Amino acid sequence: MVYSRQIKLISTLLNHCLSIKSVKFIHAHLIKLNLSKTNTFLGNRFLDLYSKLGTVKDTLLAFDDIRYKNVYSWNIYMRVCIDFGDIQCARQVFDEMSERDVVSWNTMIYGYLSCGIGDHALGVFAKMQAFGVVPSEYTYSIVLSCVRSVSHGMEIHCDMIRKGVGFSSVIVGNSLIDMYCKHGFVDYAFRVFICMKEVDNFSWNSLIAGCSKWGYEEMAYNQFCIMRMANYLPDAFTVSSVLTACSNIKDLPRGVQIFALSIKSGFLSNTIVSSAAINMYSKCESIIDSISIFEEVNIWDSAVCNSIMSSLVMHQLEENAMQIFARSLKKNVRPTEFTLSCLLSCAWMFQPSVQGTNLHGLVVKLGFEYDPVVSSSLVEMYSKCGFFDAAKIIFDKMEIKDIISWNSMILGFTYNGKTEESLKLFVELLKTGPPPDYITLLGVMLACNHGRLVNEGLSIFCLMENKYGVRPTDAHFTCIVVMMIQAGKLNEAINIITRMPNVLNGYICELILSIRGVQGDLESIEKVAERLMELEPMSSLPYIVLGKAYEVRGRWESVARVKKMMKDKNISKVIGCSWIGVNSGLFVFEENEVVHHGREHVYLTLGLLMHDIENEGYISTVELSGR
Repeated sequence: MVYSRQIKLISTLLNHCLSIKSVKFIHAHLIKLNLSKTNTFLGNRFLDLYSKLGTVKDTLLAFDDIRYKNVYSWNIYMRVCIDFGDIQCARQVFDEMSERDVVSWNTMIYGYLSCGIGDHALGVFAKMQAFGVVPSEYTYSIVLSCVRSVSHGMEIHCDMIRKGVGFSSVIVGNSLIDMYCKHGFVDYAFRVFICMKEVDNFSWNSLIAGCSKWGYEEMAYNQFCIMRMANYLPDAFTVSSVLTACSNIKDLPRGVQIFALSIKSGFLSNTIVSSAAINMYSKCESIIDSISIFEEVNIWDSAVCNSIMSSLVMHQLEENAMQIFARSLKKNVRPTEFTLSCLLSCAWMFQPSVQGTNLHGLVVKLGFEYDPVVSSSLVEMYSKCGFFDAAKIIFDKMEIKDIISWNSMILGFTYNGKTEESLKLFVELLKTGPPPDYITLLGVMLACNHGRLVNEGLSIFCLMENKYGVRPTDAHFTCIVVMMIQAGKLNEAINIITRMPNVLNGYICELILSIRGVQGDLESIEKVAERLMELEPMSSLPYIVLGKAYEVRGRWESVARVKKMMKDKNISKVIGCSWIGVNSGLFVFEENEVVHHGREHVYLTLGLLMHDIENEGYISTVELSGR
């Protein structure tokens, strides 16, 4: 009786231990009394506390100190191995256990999942069922989080129903909702949600996030309203999901309301919410508000910095994005793969030999060189800059070549006139790569256009839907029409135009007016010019072509009317320009421009150069004045 009271007293004391020092003090006292080795219950209590408060060494010593180990002792030991990342040791312990309970199996499944080895976790689950061990609710919640297909998830769902695991458990219900939403089966997630006897915030959040992710933004907002009416308090994750839904459909009024609620609820300092708010305002064409939020929260976190940088790049403010990146490095914000991918996508706008090389060096230094997203961005950057050797080296080294990287290479070759290389790469993609998408086929058709391979381009266009499973878009129709017009096959081009989803888009109108000019039927020219005026009201091309067409035919009143229309609409002729990057800055020089950055120094230097050229006898003053 006295012995059991001592055990109970010690167990009560251990319940109040909050530091490793107090645990060691009590443990030392028990060792003196020779109780820790002989009493398995107390030994397991100390083992559990050491695993949570102490070091690995402390835990191993406590484990060795237990003379009569039971399944609970081995489960704790296996959990410690997993917590410290030694999954092989955990598996060895698991295989050597003479007795296993459901906790043992759950621990091993969780261990593989935490290490990112979902297939092994599912293998242990299958073995568990083969041994006749009945899975618990926790088992199903772990396994559902690592299924790779919805069909497999449905099989596990059916197995749960057969074994009598219903929706009384919030954990199981939430796992099913999360699994179905993750794979885009939002209707199934709703059915589970409705059948659940009890729901919590996680249930609502999973449902709202799933609706937002898979294009049911209106439904996400409605569920958010119902959640509040049902007296569930939204948390930071709820607000961020609804903000994302508003940004996807560019619903600024609702987004502003949700943002106001986040401020009222004190969520603005949460990086998830502030990032979602920055993205929402940016996608709703209010970049100034995005910048204001970023400056107001003043949180130098990778998520927030990534949001503002991507927003700035989206609005062609690449220089500002680079400046934010430089400031984030000074504040010790570690760049993520998303950061580097975003910056690489705009590095070609500056001096690629400097900015691009520096970013590439940072990619290697941070260990993102073999990340599929970053590698694809590097390929795209070098392709856009014309550095095909560098792009090809990175492309060949990529272990996982997704369709984005293939497209970057194909388009890079295409835009730089390397038609043959582009088509060879397309053939290689068909043999070894993923299925081509609409961007791939557009790039190949553009290559055929540049190489004057009309028959090949037309063949790919005709086989798009039947052979490659890609429905032609307006861009594909435009490309093939351009190809036909440039090849002089106007009748074939007109036949294709009649099949286009959007007949006579802006680019086609510009092309027809540019090629046919003032020649041909005046009625056709007027029709195309009027269509282009509707599509691109500020374009000067239709007015110029129409004015010249009237002028050739001597219709001076019509010429005057066209010029008056241009004046009334404040439309002027497009001025050509060139640009150059200097010290990470972009300087644009327009045609016939006298006023620009550093004009005095430029013209002074130009004058000195001309003086030196004249003195050397390369050019005379008369020749100079005549040019």
